[in-house]
Amino acid sequence: MAADSDEQRPSAQDLPAFLAEIEGRAFRMAQFATGNRDDALELVQDAMMKLVQKYADREAPEWRPLFLTILQSRIRDWHRRQRVRNRFRDWLSPFLGADEEDALARVPADRSWEPAHRLEDDRFSTRLDAALAALPLRQQQAFLLRAWEGLDSAQTAAAMGCGLTSAKTHYARALARLRSELEDLR
Repeated sequence: MAADSDEQRPSAQDLPAFLAEIEGRAFRMAQFATGNRDDALELVQDAMMKLVQKYADREAPEWRPLFLTILQSRIRDWHRRQRVRNRFRDWLSPFLGADEEDALARVPADRSWEPAHRLEDDRFSTRLDAALAALPLRQQQAFLLRAWEGLDSAQTAAAMGCGLTSAKTHYARALARLRSELEDLR
């Protein structure tokens, strides 16, 4: 009986292959959500480490939904931390010296510059990246999970930690907004 359960277990090579296959799309998803390459890399690496540490012994078909759920959780946590940091910056701004204010002023306001720079030769990709970056976070993530990752509505809702109706609404609104933004490229 032990031999049967060992045959069903994923091999040692399966998990690295899975991570290599999903890392690019996961990075883009995190980059859209954060607008920052370094933060996106950190979020993806953290999600990968959590998957390896906690769920490597699970069946291979379970890894993708588990990983996407972990990544979505990390993205939500990142946004919560950013809101807290921004509140402290607002509260402390009267006390900041000139150097700190200048450092904050140098941060680019437009988050869409990085994807556009990476894909400047492809007009549609550039416009799509900008339109995705402009979507509210929940709409953006619902679209990426459904359209890029191919999850169904229930899997998307589970990954996002919300109800099925909410996931469907976020996806429908994202589609409507993207169609509106990109209709002249058809």
